Amino acid sequence: MRTWRSYVAAPLVVLCVAVVAGCGSSSKSSSSSGGSGGSSTSASAPTSADPAIAKLVPASVKSKGTLTVAADASYAPDEFVGPDGHTVVGMDVDLIKALAGVMGIKVNVVNATFDSIIPGLASGKYDLGVSSFTDTKEREKTVDFVTYFTAGESFYTKAAGGTTITSIDALCGHTVAVEKGTTELTDAQTQSGKCKKAGKPGVTVLPFPDQNGANLAVSSGRAQLGFADSPVAAYVVKQSNGQFKLVGQSYANAPYGIAIPKNRALTKPILAALQKLMQNGQYKTILAKWGVQGGAISNPKINGAIS
Repeated sequence: MRTWRSYVAAPLVVLCVAVVAGCGSSSKSSSSSGGSGGSSTSASAPTSADPAIAKLVPASVKSKGTLTVAADASYAPDEFVGPDGHTVVGMDVDLIKALAGVMGIKVNVVNATFDSIIPGLASGKYDLGVSSFTDTKEREKTVDFVTYFTAGESFYTKAAGGTTITSIDALCGHTVAVEKGTTELTDAQTQSGKCKKAGKPGVTVLPFPDQNGANLAVSSGRAQLGFADSPVAAYVVKQSNGQFKLVGQSYANAPYGIAIPKNRALTKPILAALQKLMQNGQYKTILAKWGVQGGAISNPKINGAIS
C-alpha cells in the first residue's frame, strides 16, 4: 500500500485517466475548510466543534489559524483533483475536514507528490499529511500517525489482452507499474529479488511520480500490471469503462494513518476527534460516500503500525 500506498472527460487511454484523478493535477491544487463553521466542495456537511476536544488542540496550532495538509491528489477515491480541475477531493479530504471541524480549527489541503510529503512534514512545510499513508514502524521514526482505515494491495491489468496472476509470488517475469514511494514499489522490488534468487526472471518495476502515470503505463501496454492499494485499484477498474480488471486477491492488509510531525501534540486531539466521528456516525457516512466502507475500523490508534 502507499508505502506500504478521473473525471470522465477524456479516454482512459490518454489517461487524463482523468477518470482517476482529474487531468488538472498540480502542486497548486488545494481545498480549504472553514473548521466549525466552514463549508467545502467535497465535505458532506460542516462539522461543529466539540469544546472538550478543541481544548486539547495546542495553542501554537490555534494561533496558526489554518493548517496546511498535504495529499497526493492522484489516488482516487482517497484523494484526487475534482471536476473543476484544481480542488482536491476524496475520502481523505472529507475526513480531515470533518476532523478539523470537531477540533475547531481550519485546514487547507494542498496537492503534493507522495514521496515529498513526509520530508515536507519533517521540514515544517506541511502540518499534516493525509494521503493514504500506511502506518509503518519505519515511518514512525520520522512522523507520528493516527490510524483511521485499513487497506490491502491489489493488481489490475487490461481487460482485453492483459495478463493473469494469482498472487505477488507469480509476478516473476512481468512488468508492473507503481507509484513512487509506495509499499507496492518496495514489495515489487523485493519480489524481483526473490524471483532471481529462485532462478526465475525478475520483475520489471516501472515507478511513476503519481498514480496517473502508472495507470497510463498499463492502458498503453507499457506495463502488464498496475499495483496499488486495494480501494484505489478497485476505483481505477470501476472508472475505466471496462478497460481494466482486477487480478488475483487483495492481500497484506495494514492501517492507514494521518501523518503528523513528531512531538507536535496533535495526535491526541486528532484521535479524540476521530473517535467522535465514529460515535456520531459521520465517519462511516464519509467512507460510504466514496464506496470504501469496507476499510472502516473501530479502534483507531496512535502509532498503530503492525510492521
